[in-house]
Amino acid sequence: MTAAADDVMLPFGGFFESWELFRDPALAGATVGFVLGFLGIYVIARRMVFLSAALSQCAGLGVALSFYAQIHWGFVGLAGSPRLGALVVTLTMALVLTTDRKAVATRRDSLLGFAFLLGSAGTLAVSTRIVQETQDIQSLLFGSAVAVLPEDLRFVLLTALAVTFLHIWWMRGFVQISIDPDSAMVRGLPVRLLEAALLLSLALAISFFTQILGALPVFAFSVLPAMAALRVSRNLSMALVVAGGCGAACGFLGYLAAFQYELPVGASQALVGIILVLAAEALRRWALQGS
Repeated sequence: MTAAADDVMLPFGGFFESWELFRDPALAGATVGFVLGFLGIYVIARRMVFLSAALSQCAGLGVALSFYAQIHWGFVGLAGSPRLGALVVTLTMALVLTTDRKAVATRRDSLLGFAFLLGSAGTLAVSTRIVQETQDIQSLLFGSAVAVLPEDLRFVLLTALAVTFLHIWWMRGFVQISIDPDSAMVRGLPVRLLEAALLLSLALAISFFTQILGALPVFAFSVLPAMAALRVSRNLSMALVVAGGCGAACGFLGYLAAFQYELPVGASQALVGIILVLAAEALRRWALQGS
């Protein structure tokens, strides 16, 4: 991205003057940031940060394998769909990582490390065999600047609507199993169903959004906004709302900063998230000192 020289005196002027060009990726970033922002509260509350990282890399591997199947095996239509590839690999790995409910922390961390390395190394290895899609692989890993098509935005909005509806509908159950799963079981809540729904919504969001925006911004959105929100929120319900807003800000402002300062979009969105975390930490400490 390159801002026009005329806009040097007016920051971001060229961005909004060319809004029709940048609208779809900017809105897609804000929407994905919003959804993964509030999902990130559960990710952190349940100590699943590295699960999010592993699943985003596995989604990238699924997309790369789909490109490979299209080019070398002649797969077409749904069989060679990058979204299907991302979904299959992500859900398979999520199932493997969560099936053993009694696994000790050491074993669980080892499995997460294995999944992360399999996804990242596998994506890079497969990409050497699909030279025709090198640009797509780079976008997949680090985020896409202007490659979000109108149909991609529509897909993002529909996915966001479905996930948001589910989490508003079952919010109390999701919050309860995240705070105190034993108490939820005593109260007769369907803990296994709620955990499965929570994991499925997370895996679906990560797999679909990675295919559109890339693994780096998806992982950033699923961790950083929640970290910021938890530092300034009084309870988990409030943190969900704040994290959604912070995530949307990361997606939109990160794209805006990438335009203005000629940065990779995914990295810019992650950096905005880091700034929000630092600002939230500073605000928390200031509030503590004031009290």
